[in-house]
Amino acid sequence: PPMPADLKARSMPVRWRLNRRSSTTHHRRGLVAEHWARVYLALKGYRLVARRYKTPLGEIDLIMRRGRTLVCVEVKARPTYENAAASLHPANQARVARAAQLFLAHHPAYATYHVRFDAVLIVWYSWPRHIPHAFAAP
Repeated sequence: PPMPADLKARSMPVRWRLNRRSSTTHHRRGLVAEHWARVYLALKGYRLVARRYKTPLGEIDLIMRRGRTLVCVEVKARPTYENAAASLHPANQARVARAAQLFLAHHPAYATYHVRFDAVLIVWYSWPRHIPHAFAAP
């Protein structure tokens, strides 16, 4: 017969139990990081257009605008700024760029805006870092 879940958890080494995080915890942390990025950018004069814009081609965490510039923001929350910056890999950038193209196709009011791709790096208990022009569309 299969081992009961509580007994299975107790039989795991302590270091495995302490380092394991559920997917809901990661999801919740991502939502909190996006919230702080949105607040930080709002204090810098950006206005929210859309958040968590999902398409079959990819997802954009935040779409903000300031003047005639539409900014697609990728939010990365990691233990250090270096880890957060390193997690902006080319495949992720391509997904954001494809989603931005679809957003512009569905929202022609923004067709004349200059489009920019930024990143906001979140490290807990530190100020967010905004990186304008973090990457270009491939």
